[in-house]
Amino acid sequence: MLFSLVLVSLMGLVPGNNSDGRAGGGFLLGAAEIDKQAIASILNHHGARNFIAGPIGKDSLDLILQAGARAPSANNRQPWHFTVVQTQSLAQRMVPNIVEGNLLIVISTSGDGKINGREILDCALATESMYLAAQALGLGSRIYTGPMNRINSQLKADLGLPSGYSAVALVRVGQVEQAVDGVSAASSRKPLETIVNYK
Repeated sequence: MLFSLVLVSLMGLVPGNNSDGRAGGGFLLGAAEIDKQAIASILNHHGARNFIAGPIGKDSLDLILQAGARAPSANNRQPWHFTVVQTQSLAQRMVPNIVEGNLLIVISTSGDGKINGREILDCALATESMYLAAQALGLGSRIYTGPMNRINSQLKADLGLPSGYSAVALVRVGQVEQAVDGVSAASSRKPLETIVNYK
């Protein structure tokens, strides 16, 4: 499923060439290669911490948002709303250590953001799609839920959230030092044998 959330979404938006050389009509990469890259993005992701200054290109941002918009949802209701925060002073009220060029994507949905479980799950899928898409594009990303109480009690109007909506998560996207090996330094994961059973 996550295959479709990230790289298929991204590659499907990038025009390929037909066999006669005309633009359009295919992926730039074959399906098998996309499969490998999708799995690599899922297994090797990490929540960036050491962001550096630098802009995010509009094309990259559009692909990240499109990956979120193409996430699956119950009955295809697509209950999410994405607010892109590029104003640094506003972003600092949610993530104080934001650096120049970073942006925040606030994911919101109808309800209070606490007991509307189906909508929250749908938004979680969109959140992960954008988080992984940013890393597939060579950017750093991190998911935050800690600022939600502050956002929902104090910042809804400043963010322009739709009426009746509450924030459920945000994704921070920014440039990172490409030489940093965040994967090997990432927090350890529980072994599969401790979290999976078969019947």
